[in-house]
Amino acid sequence: MNIKSLLLGSAAALIAVSGARAADAVTVAEPEPAEYVKICDVYGSGYFYIPGTETCLRIGGYVRYDIGVGDVGSFDGAESRDVRDGDPQDTFYKKARFTLKTWTGQETELGTLKTYTETRFNFQNNNRYATTYGNPAGNSGASLNFAWIQLGGLRVGKDESAFNTFIGYAGNVIQDTLVPYGDFDTNVVQYYFDAGNGFSAVVSLEEGAGDGTFGQYGVGTIDSYVPHVVGGVKWTQGWGAITGVIAYDSNYEEVAGKVRLDVNVNDAISLFIMAGYGTDDNYSDPTYTLPAGGRGFYKQWDENWAIWGGGTYKFNEKTSFNAQVSYDEGENLGIAANIAYDIVPGFTITAEVDYVNAGKIDEADTLGTNHNWTGIAAGDDDAIGGMLRFQRSF
Repeated sequence: MNIKSLLLGSAAALIAVSGARAADAVTVAEPEPAEYVKICDVYGSGYFYIPGTETCLRIGGYVRYDIGVGDVGSFDGAESRDVRDGDPQDTFYKKARFTLKTWTGQETELGTLKTYTETRFNFQNNNRYATTYGNPAGNSGASLNFAWIQLGGLRVGKDESAFNTFIGYAGNVIQDTLVPYGDFDTNVVQYYFDAGNGFSAVVSLEEGAGDGTFGQYGVGTIDSYVPHVVGGVKWTQGWGAITGVIAYDSNYEEVAGKVRLDVNVNDAISLFIMAGYGTDDNYSDPTYTLPAGGRGFYKQWDENWAIWGGGTYKFNEKTSFNAQVSYDEGENLGIAANIAYDIVPGFTITAEVDYVNAGKIDEADTLGTNHNWTGIAAGDDDAIGGMLRFQRSF
């Protein structure tokens, strides 16, 4: 056997062995197709399907920074204390906030199943007069502002009172409660009906919130198994809406109601006027163990009636002017106006001026009356302030 034959034989053997091993090689499985997030456009923009489910989820919120100046009684100012001599002095009222919101939606045989949550985190000093240590800034904790579940028209969980949400807030101003129009936080068991032709209605059983302020503001949280009750009806058309709500305060057994007219004058101008009336015999009774000072969870305004009015004028796509004027039977006058400017989509700067006058502040408050809702300084009958707000919404 020569060298050439030996090499050829060896090569043939190697090829045969390699072929046998190749026949026994493990086949590598192809990777599973990636499951990408799918857009859900059933409930509006920003939703996506949670992978592996039929539930649509949207995540949003805002980051906000407020700078307030002026009198404490305008809700815009703050007071601190000089660290050297201890004298009280005015300072900025500043608040930074991060708000996280979630929405979910899913179609079921019983209707749309929805949830909404909103959680707020704040770092701030306070809209108040100086304490012993001035007015220190710090984290003020998280607040759960909304956390409700809704199936069809039935809603349960943490919400704001239908006395306000169904009829609408008092204008597009920051300080819209210089004359207050009802409290907000509450757990609810609520049913909402929409006829589809512009008519809608709501019935809401509510827990209320808060322990009140002795002789100034009534206890909001129910004191028994009997809930507060709110009902409302609305007629909405292209020109605007007419709405009415009525509420029963089960603690003090008082009733309050509001009616509202909204008018869309044109694409640039929208106006509203809202009037409220409430009974107050028990709110004004100083013999109660927890006297309310004439103000309750729903009828927060002074004495029996109150009125709010205002509107928005859009100069262009970026700039709008908003104003609100309010007044009640206790001769409290509130005026708020601002300019809101969208620097870029999602980032808005708002500059607002606020004024309040308490016409009966010189009358002595008793356990049955409170004529100084905003905390105007002793010796004054009015307060003025302003606020600059930066907000990035997403």
